[in-house]
Amino acid sequence: MKRLTTLLLGLVMLTTAQAQKIANGYPITQVPFTAVKVTPNTFWGERIRAAREVTIPLAFSKCESEGRYKNFVQCLNPSPDYPPSGFSFDDTDVYKTIEGASYVLQTYPDAKLQAYIDSVLDIVGAAQEPDGYLYTPRTMNPWHPHSWAGSKRWEKEEILSHELYNLGHMVDAACAHYQATGSDKFLNIARRYADCVVREVGPNPGQACVVPGHQIAEMALARLYLLTGEKKYLDEARFLLDYRGKTLRHDIYSQSDKPVVEQTEAWGHAVRAGYMYAGMADVAALTGDSAYIKAIDAICENIVSKKYYITGGVGARHQGEAFGADYELPNLTSYNETCAAISMVYLFHRMFLLHGDAKYIDCMERTLYNGVISGMSVDGGRFFYPNPLSSDGKYKFNADGTVERQPWFGCACCPSNLCRFIPSFPGYMYAVKGSNLYVNLFAGNTATMQVEGKQVTLEQQTNYPWDGDINIKVVKTKAKAFNMMVRLPGWVDRSPVPSDLYRFSDDVLGSYSVKVNGQVVKADVVKGYLNLNRKWKKNDVVTIHFDMPVRTIKANHRVADDRGRIAVERGPLVYCAEGVDNKDFNIFNFLMPRQPQFTVLDQQISYDNQSFDVKAIKVDGQTVEQDRAGEASVKSAQLTMIPYYAWNHRGAGLMEVWMPQSISALGNY
Repeated sequence: MKRLTTLLLGLVMLTTAQAQKIANGYPITQVPFTAVKVTPNTFWGERIRAAREVTIPLAFSKCESEGRYKNFVQCLNPSPDYPPSGFSFDDTDVYKTIEGASYVLQTYPDAKLQAYIDSVLDIVGAAQEPDGYLYTPRTMNPWHPHSWAGSKRWEKEEILSHELYNLGHMVDAACAHYQATGSDKFLNIARRYADCVVREVGPNPGQACVVPGHQIAEMALARLYLLTGEKKYLDEARFLLDYRGKTLRHDIYSQSDKPVVEQTEAWGHAVRAGYMYAGMADVAALTGDSAYIKAIDAICENIVSKKYYITGGVGARHQGEAFGADYELPNLTSYNETCAAISMVYLFHRMFLLHGDAKYIDCMERTLYNGVISGMSVDGGRFFYPNPLSSDGKYKFNADGTVERQPWFGCACCPSNLCRFIPSFPGYMYAVKGSNLYVNLFAGNTATMQVEGKQVTLEQQTNYPWDGDINIKVVKTKAKAFNMMVRLPGWVDRSPVPSDLYRFSDDVLGSYSVKVNGQVVKADVVKGYLNLNRKWKKNDVVTIHFDMPVRTIKANHRVADDRGRIAVERGPLVYCAEGVDNKDFNIFNFLMPRQPQFTVLDQQISYDNQSFDVKAIKVDGQTVEQDRAGEASVKSAQLTMIPYYAWNHRGAGLMEVWMPQSISALGNY
């Protein structure tokens, strides 16, 4: 017994040391979602609550009503009579919903929910083939598999089968489930499928030398490596990237026109691209490969300087759901898929972990508050697939021919992706490196983390994003001293984005102040962070104030659709004008003055017997109207603007982000 105890203790010590070594694979270490509790009744607390009470139950119900569970059940007794239906990636709806529910369990422990997840995992695990392969479109009817699946495994992986895409979402969900619950039930299922892929997919004789048709397995396998310490998963992730452009498929749509280390621009399907770029950042960070670092730096720079919407969205073209050319950023016809915005959060966060520069978190924040949460109604029950920056109330930007948020989609990738992403927000708030503790995002929360092996607990209190006051209290600390690196957002004193794609067009001077225990302190700014270095003690309080005036923005003149126009933002929020708030005139005919004077006020947005509060903006300007004879008349008018994420709650109608300042800019669309 003594020998067994010693052996077990040794294994635990080895595993702990290994975990610490792996965590240091990134130059900077993310503080996991399990360490951060978001405060209820706050901006993000309400979004997590909506996901818990509405989005996740809805997604689980859709898994049942739309036959997702049935697909797994039919794998128990395969039959040529089972006609595979739906999409070849429908399995991922189950995985993504479990992932979201797992994140929620951290904030809201729920034995009933955990038991329900276990019951779903019983169905999922039973569908797995003896060698670990788990892909219901083939297993339920191997005689006549899904038309996208091919006659044998991996045959159509690079085109339509999505076998590796399914693996990616399974692994991500399994890692989250394990972290949240401590149960390895799902993790074991996912590892068996991952091991099957490691055996069967690769460059060696007898293996299928293919890369994912739809990327995400790359970043998921890197996550599995970090969790388990098994390098074979990182090696497989790297193979899936290294061989892109070297297999049978060669096209820009799937980012396979050339090897990844030779790519310098963002092209093709924006979601696939974003997931691949995040995987490249993983490999760059975890291996230190200079070619990967150079490539992903160039790609990220291309996005932020030439292909990035002011709302943080990406993907200009409906055709191919794709990135456009440099500066191709239309508003009315923009695609900006919700999933693509989520992929940008993954990318920007990894770029921060690689380089430690606040500019990447600035971009991540912009995308979070505008391009991501716009994809889901505040109550959590209706969704956008695309997220345009202008609407005439008629242009059918959704694939199903609608112009409003929908309760679900047949291709449910965006709703289920939001289902898993929104509750994961706590994991993006903090990071550590040596004696540096990074405060990246501002939201009410309590977080416990390790700084040089010493436990530190912080509590944030703030009404952000509605005002720029943040209190950070040191609840406990065992660290003698550390650098509290508080991000100084670019919107405060620098620029909207870290490039010349957009610039502030007003003469407002950004201002901020920092106090520690009520005393004003001066903090050095290091890579966009306020560096507060001291010997911290229990109950120390850092008080940050960021001025939050309304700002106006102009786009680079090469963005044709935005010439002669300005956008309006306050703090991290981009604003838009919506017809329902401006019924006395056509918002497309409103001219912003050259030096607009803004008023900020509280407004309640009511819809479907529900309501939520926002900070609205009012500004005086003019409308230009034409009579039947073509004569123009100018009238004074007052415009109301609301946060972009809040539009379309009250039905389809006019909406505009980029407001004209000259008559020549009217009718740009």
